Amino acid sequence: MHRASIHHCNLCGAPVEHRVPDGDTHPRAVCTACSHIQYENPRNIVGTLPVWQDKVLLCRRAIEPRHGLWTLPAGFMELDETTEQGALRETEEEAGARVEIDGLYSVVNVRPVSQVYLLYRARLLEPRWDPGPETLEAALFGAAEVPWEDIAFRAVAETLRRYFEEQRAGRGWALHTFDVA
Repeated sequence: MHRASIHHCNLCGAPVEHRVPDGDTHPRAVCTACSHIQYENPRNIVGTLPVWQDKVLLCRRAIEPRHGLWTLPAGFMELDETTEQGALRETEEEAGARVEIDGLYSVVNVRPVSQVYLLYRARLLEPRWDPGPETLEAALFGAAEVPWEDIAFRAVAETLRRYFEEQRAGRGWALHTFDVA
């Protein structure tokens, strides 16, 4: 389903029309004056699943969307950074925590909002954190302590469920790829 959110060319300012350009397979925003094609692509959300012993560090959001609800430290990837750099930056900005990345843990496709989550499993280097302005508070939670009804995003809730299930079963962790609506 195409959402026609582009209305004007970002090069010349003329109106665009949404059509499938020659040689393409998807509708694009095509400038009616200069023929420039603008692409709309998914946004990458990068973050960590910070672990200390048998607990995970969660952040309570101080911003919308989902103000006051809990999430993993994550946010939009910036230009000119790798996914790992972005995950580390977001963990520092939101949780004020120092972590070491252990590997990519989950890739979550959130098609209704055209987002892709890339969440890395990370080891807290020490059980200390100092939340930034986007976070009301941060805390460690074991599986039985997670405020499941107050998790901000389904991608985060499903990632946490999978992590705690692996932990409960005594399995090592593996990469998870899944979709949420």
